[in-house]
Amino acid sequence: MTGAAHLGARQPKAIQSALTVLEEVARCGSGVTAREISDSLGLPKATAYRLLNLLVQDEYLVRMPDLRGFALGRKVVELARLVAPAQPPEAVREVVDRLRSRIRGGIHLVRYDSEGVRVIDPDPDYPPSVSVRSARALETSAMGRLLLAERGAADSVVLGEDPELAGQLATIRSDGYAHFLRPGAPGTGCLAIPIRNREGLLVAGLCLSAPAARIDEPAEFLALLRMGARELAPLLA
Repeated sequence: MTGAAHLGARQPKAIQSALTVLEEVARCGSGVTAREISDSLGLPKATAYRLLNLLVQDEYLVRMPDLRGFALGRKVVELARLVAPAQPPEAVREVVDRLRSRIRGGIHLVRYDSEGVRVIDPDPDYPPSVSVRSARALETSAMGRLLLAERGAADSVVLGEDPELAGQLATIRSDGYAHFLRPGAPGTGCLAIPIRNREGLLVAGLCLSAPAARIDEPAEFLALLRMGARELAPLLA
């Protein structure tokens, strides 16, 4: 009997608690720890660990490579696809799949719109965190920081008049890509490469989730991601 079935038969209230934990992982993003979940939701640590383990057992969550944090799992991605817009064209998926076969880590394709970031082709083996919409959430991912950099460091409403962040976004514009190491999840990070239309506007991005050591030294895969972004640009414009 699966963890979910056990909860349904024995502990109806636990189903609501498990869904609350799942929502909190989605809000916090990949790498959130059991302790952070416990503190945020006011749950006893033992209860948080039990619910997290049940969700991992049923593949609604997965453990991060460092075994400290959690991320959304395969079943969440499958559910999201049922209500998500149609998949990208086959030519787009072929490019992304080819990159996934050559680069170790999670490769995600995202779209940018007026509301924020939308993941249109998540890596099924390394599910990303949810689409980020708020300015605060944008700061905590490479895909979000890429959009903030595009909006401009002078936007004090978005940046909260944060000079440190403004400097980081200026570096993103100079380097031509964004990266972010999650403070609450040592050992993990993400990187995002812009995809632009003919007018030079940011329309999409290629994102990589990988161990922090590889994100800090991206030379081995940066060229591959940039080549992929160039191939995808005319297909996504």
